Amino acid sequence: MNMRLGVLLPTNHSQWDDARRLVDFGVRAERLGYDSVWANDTLLGPRVEPLAMLAALASATERVTLGTATLLPALRRPVTAAQELASIDHLSAGRLVVTVGAGFPGRSEIEYAVSEVPWERRFGRLDDTVALWRALWAGKRAFHGKVLCFDELPESTPSYRSGGPPIWLGGASPSALERAGRLYDGWLPYPPDPADYRAGLAAVQRAAAPAGRPVDAVTPALFVTVLVTDDVEGGERQLDAYCRATYGLPYETVRTIQAMVAGPAEQVAATLAHYAAAGAEHLVCRVAAPSLDTQFDQLELIAGIARPAAGKPSGR
Repeated sequence: MNMRLGVLLPTNHSQWDDARRLVDFGVRAERLGYDSVWANDTLLGPRVEPLAMLAALASATERVTLGTATLLPALRRPVTAAQELASIDHLSAGRLVVTVGAGFPGRSEIEYAVSEVPWERRFGRLDDTVALWRALWAGKRAFHGKVLCFDELPESTPSYRSGGPPIWLGGASPSALERAGRLYDGWLPYPPDPADYRAGLAAVQRAAAPAGRPVDAVTPALFVTVLVTDDVEGGERQLDAYCRATYGLPYETVRTIQAMVAGPAEQVAATLAHYAAAGAEHLVCRVAAPSLDTQFDQLELIAGIARPAAGKPSGR
């Protein structure tokens, strides 16, 4: 394998009793050699808000990439979000990566409703929001997209890096693949089969060329749920409990949608190697463990099997 290794912070309130230990988790990941730590975003249940989480980690860490996996821009005012993201980019000295998404049908409609944003045209709104962020970071004072239009924009916080932090897209629909290749800096899906990943990546790269972008313009990443255990049957029971707690769905259903693996270290490593062979270069592991203490244990186990083959540290 030649993948960079990342881990999702367990920010869900059910997994911690002291939120400050999440900072310790991120620091521990950095010391174990992880390349990145990530925070997810939802209004469906109590958790530490992802941008607040990454801001806390910006000064506590030195090397790791700090990422969202994924951020739902529709939940925030777009100009305010641009300032928040630029601020984290500065606080981390340019270590921010922003993965964005438009939500999931049957699940995210309520998030849009309480954010007073229409569910319709959500993909156009997402692409416009990202383009608006980039315009603000570059000092532009007006923006005219298909959904968002501003004749006058206030002076905004510039990004730490020219062009702003890399922005990745989560999703694997045909539309998402085309838009990832045309507009985004990275692609973070979770297909349940490496063959699907290979086909999706090829579609992303095909879409990049007509947009005048090189094939390697889009960083190929993978979001995968992982549990290292010698008890295979027990591991699948834990995955089932995790899926029911997270989605209200059984493991047998979720595994047909998302990349998930539980088992001995050799089995987990082999599964990840298949995705590396399919083209994945940056791995984001969500740990299927119920508490922060067990997450810490898994953090070391995953580093032990993936770190020797995960490639050089940090970066996109």
